[in-house]
Amino acid sequence: TMLIRDLNDEESHVVDMARFLSVVAPDTAYLSIPTRPPAVSHIKAPDEAIINESFQLFSQQLDHVEYLIGYEGNEFAYTGNVEEDILSISAVHPMREDAVRKLLSRSDAGWELIDKLTAEGKLAEIEYMGQHFYLRKVG
Repeated sequence: TMLIRDLNDEESHVVDMARFLSVVAPDTAYLSIPTRPPAVSHIKAPDEAIINESFQLFSQQLDHVEYLIGYEGNEFAYTGNVEEDILSISAVHPMREDAVRKLLSRSDAGWELIDKLTAEGKLAEIEYMGQHFYLRKVG
């Protein structure tokens, strides 16, 4: 369940979601927040107090609750064609700058490739929560 500030992070919403999930009875219920640039710019994560309160409310209704609130890491598949890999990954998953740099280093490619893809209009740079992300441009 992704918590979004001012959309579903009010206590009544969280309680309703927890009740619903208690009927579904998952082995584990996950609470997440936006950690990558969302499609809609006004989407923000709730503050830490709301996240913690939501965890407590979920835990009252469900046996096993876990957070998914951190960066998932930089491990992406590498096929040997770094340009295709970056374009494929960033089409479905905005990549943080450090992840792009790590993938480039695996192929001994330089940042010039990112400059080229950006200049060609194939890749866009977006700043979100103090991090630079790269995503494939559509069209």
